[in-house]
Amino acid sequence: MAAARRKPWQNRQVGSLLFFWCVSVGGAATIRYSVAEEMESGSFVANVAKDLGLEVGKLAERGARLVAEGNKLHFRLHRKTGDLFVKEKLDREALCGKADPCVLHFEIVLAEPLQSFRVEVRVFDINDNAPVFLNKEPLLKIPESTPLGSRFPLQSAQDLDVGLNGLQNYTLSANAYFHLHTRFRSHGPKYAELVLDNPLDREEQPEVNLTITAVDGGSPPKSGTANIRVVVLDVNDHVPQFSRLVYRAQVPENSDNGSLVVVVTATDLDEGTNKQITYSLAENPEAVLQTFLVDSQTGEVRLRGPLDFETIETYDIDIQATDGGGLSAHSKVLVEVVDVNDNPPEVTVSSVSSPLPEDSPLQTVVALFTIRDRDVRVGGKITCFLREDLPFVVKHTFRNSYSLVTDRSLDREDVSSYNITLVAMDTGPPNLSTETVIEVLISDINDNPPVFQEDSYILTVRENNSPAIFIGKVHAEDLDVGENAQVTYSLLPPKSGDLSVFAYISINSDNGKLYALRTMDYEAIQDFQFVVKATDGGFLSLSSQATVRVVVLDDNDNRPMILYPLQNGSLPCNDLVPRSAEAGFLVTKVVAVDGDSGQNSWLSYHLLKATDLGLFSVQRQNGEIRTLRQISERDPMMQKLIILVQDHGQPALSTTASLNILLVDGFSEPYLQFQDPSKHSRKVNPTTKYLVISLAVLSFLFLFSVTVIFVIHLYQKIKHRDKLTIQEHFYDDCNFPNNLVQGRGNGSLSQPCPYDMCSATGTGNSEFRFLKRFMPNFPFPHAPGEAKTEGDSSLPPDSKRNRPQGSEGRARIGDDYM
Repeated sequence: MAAARRKPWQNRQVGSLLFFWCVSVGGAATIRYSVAEEMESGSFVANVAKDLGLEVGKLAERGARLVAEGNKLHFRLHRKTGDLFVKEKLDREALCGKADPCVLHFEIVLAEPLQSFRVEVRVFDINDNAPVFLNKEPLLKIPESTPLGSRFPLQSAQDLDVGLNGLQNYTLSANAYFHLHTRFRSHGPKYAELVLDNPLDREEQPEVNLTITAVDGGSPPKSGTANIRVVVLDVNDHVPQFSRLVYRAQVPENSDNGSLVVVVTATDLDEGTNKQITYSLAENPEAVLQTFLVDSQTGEVRLRGPLDFETIETYDIDIQATDGGGLSAHSKVLVEVVDVNDNPPEVTVSSVSSPLPEDSPLQTVVALFTIRDRDVRVGGKITCFLREDLPFVVKHTFRNSYSLVTDRSLDREDVSSYNITLVAMDTGPPNLSTETVIEVLISDINDNPPVFQEDSYILTVRENNSPAIFIGKVHAEDLDVGENAQVTYSLLPPKSGDLSVFAYISINSDNGKLYALRTMDYEAIQDFQFVVKATDGGFLSLSSQATVRVVVLDDNDNRPMILYPLQNGSLPCNDLVPRSAEAGFLVTKVVAVDGDSGQNSWLSYHLLKATDLGLFSVQRQNGEIRTLRQISERDPMMQKLIILVQDHGQPALSTTASLNILLVDGFSEPYLQFQDPSKHSRKVNPTTKYLVISLAVLSFLFLFSVTVIFVIHLYQKIKHRDKLTIQEHFYDDCNFPNNLVQGRGNGSLSQPCPYDMCSATGTGNSEFRFLKRFMPNFPFPHAPGEAKTEGDSSLPPDSKRNRPQGSEGRARIGDDYM
């Protein structure tokens, strides 16, 4: 069992064993002992070995031990002697509470053989607890009119002991009013009741003090006391009395809510709650209840709502005073309302002309209104004026009638509406005024033309655009409103009458958005301009104009075009280079142009393929082809070069040029036209064979003619010069016919390349002095403004003599070639 609080029992030792008996039922033995509570720890209870009929020492041999049925063991066993002792002080109230009898259970377990004996120890109660009242000073309130024989139950005393040691009786101190009656409960302690024997009189004795004593049955007995305080309550036998039958007061009508009107007072001769007076408004009209209130404790009458002399001049108020016993009295309060100037003038607007056209003439009537003051006895003359400086003025028409008229011109674009504040003021005192706001809208007339945000616009569009693409927007604003501010956009034809601009551009008439109707070509047109007209929607429409310039931005849409060497013939041209040429010898120059502009027309030249990559080089900037080293005898006579010409656009476009270079010994070898070695492996059909034979015959005749001319020329110059030299010349003032170039980067000359042979006189060597290619100077047919697209074989009609200075996208032509 769980341990509880123990009460000490000083200077007292109780005999341990009161009696012992043993009962054997069905072979199971139960040993019972009895002890008194409050036995000290170590007190002897009994000799278990003797009671079990075992010899001394057997308990130790058989391993005797105690097993508690609860959570705690309150006894201990001495195995050698067989004595049973109290392990700790026993408190019956803590162990069993109010249960009687109080029995503790445990078992004695023996081994070899295994046996178990049940032990019960009964703890007897001793009178160690006195009765206790939880409330030491209970309070009873009894009216003085309580009838005789009335009973008043009292609280029960608490005694932890049981049986005879528990609570047995109550006693009451001597008094003239009450006696004590003890009663029993079926479950629980006894309790006492006070019985009234004589009538109470508060005026004679307002309070009675009693002492109640609770006694138990112990030996010696213990007791506990409580002091009972009986308060005699008063009986209400007096009516409240007002100090006056009628109260009078004057209150200005402009008094604030909560203002004090009057204070009423009433008294009562009773005591206690019967003397407490509560004030209230009795049966009064609704107007009184909404206007006044009374403090229930102090009797102060205050304003609850506003007073209005013009509505009610006097109030008759009924005040009721009620004591705690329910008795009441009544009194009258007469309140006179004093008139003051508390009503400002009232303005009533009967008519307003709104919206008002902004071109209204002066003295136009805008509004009609009347002014009235409800204060009859006070106030005076009323004045009316405008609070702000506005283009309006107030005119008095008749008695209390007024009109509001225009005083200055109106402009809706400056002020679109007016909040006109009318001030009506009386003469007081005090001066009261009323402000009335009249809103007047100003209607619009078409007096403002549309205005463009800019006088001129510059828009850009990139060439090769998609048709109907948005390129920009113009915007004009009109200060008017409604239809007068609805702007419509249109394109005006140029003064020159050229309507071609309408083929390039269109405008959305509602929002001013501009669209390109067709694909732009920078090479055909770089910019153009037109005029946009903005017209409002007024009855007499107004308009304005703005100039729009459209600049076409160049795209890299043209590949470089090879001017030299010509790439449109079936047979490529061959350039001759003497084998005696040193490193850095100028062989020829690739000339190309690009139809684009700016960075898109900057060209660079690269050697893409060559028979011998280590023999020739190409200048990146100007396309000059020079030898990298001296030509040797082992170098093949025919050198084929493929030159890549690339612009600087994004992305870059390029084309290639094919060039055959013949390595000759002093230009004495015949000019041979070599075929591409890659074509030798192909099967030659009879037609091709006949063409080759014809070409060989023609070439032989050509070389024979050149040889004859060369010999004649050499004979004339041999006397003047001893050595033939090959000099380097460049093209000068060359004009190419339009029909020579058929494509870009593919093909060769359309006819054999003629050469002008000149021989030097005065020498003995039969060598060429120089070899200069010549071309006829045909006019260049090119329509002005004609667009050039990719793949167009036409050449621009510009040369060194005729080309305008500073033009972009054209390569310079002017160098002669050896």
